[in-house]
Amino acid sequence: MKILAVGDLVGESGVKKLKEILPNFRKENNIDFVIVNAENSAGGMGITTKIFNDLKALNVNAITMGNHTWGKKDIFTFIDDEKLIRPANYSRGVVGKGYNIYECKNKKICVINLIGRTEMGVQSDNPFTKADDIIKEVKERVDYIIVDFHAEASAEKIAMKYYLDGRITALYGTHTHVQTADEEITTKGTAFISDIGMTGPINSVIGMDVEASVKRFVTSLPERYKLAEGNCMFNGCIIEINDETCRAISIKRIYIK
Repeated sequence: MKILAVGDLVGESGVKKLKEILPNFRKENNIDFVIVNAENSAGGMGITTKIFNDLKALNVNAITMGNHTWGKKDIFTFIDDEKLIRPANYSRGVVGKGYNIYECKNKKICVINLIGRTEMGVQSDNPFTKADDIIKEVKERVDYIIVDFHAEASAEKIAMKYYLDGRITALYGTHTHVQTADEEITTKGTAFISDIGMTGPINSVIGMDVEASVKRFVTSLPERYKLAEGNCMFNGCIIEINDETCRAISIKRIYIK
């Protein structure tokens, strides 16, 4: 089994890049299952009905979110679609699902979305104990467990790696939009990378316009952020799993300009 996880789509240009790359990339690399983080896909904040339908048309299997889940009101019209997953450790009773189970090549794949609590500015429940609850609930019913941990701090993501090591198939980070070079298969067989990066404008400050971003840091004034324009990069990772042992055997970073 080969699973492709695509880093945060940033704006409509990031969606366009995904449309350009994904169909051929999927065929050339024998990808079986695709997960895309789309919480920044609509103008840098949230997701619209159009973008959601575009991703479904691309045969994306699962769409994960993050701190900008509620950025566009459209989401409330499709929040219960089986392809969409919002952070599982949002407050109890919040609409939507924090995980879902999918079937692919006669295997059952559980995809979990979690959000970090360090420097995130979002009130959420404990992602560590929430992961415990979900794993306990699904472990007898699934073959693979994949976690998108949408978090700011590398330390929090690495701590989660050790906490879930051997209990899940793969853990990858999203949110920072900067791809890290720490991909590994742990001694207990879990694939890990702190952050898979973004699919969005190359000449930018994590997807945002350079001039506006720099001005904020230089002047400390509340300059309005706006999306950058121009050519985009495609970031993500491929996780390969042994279908007999249900253990990850490789994880490869994807960085295409």
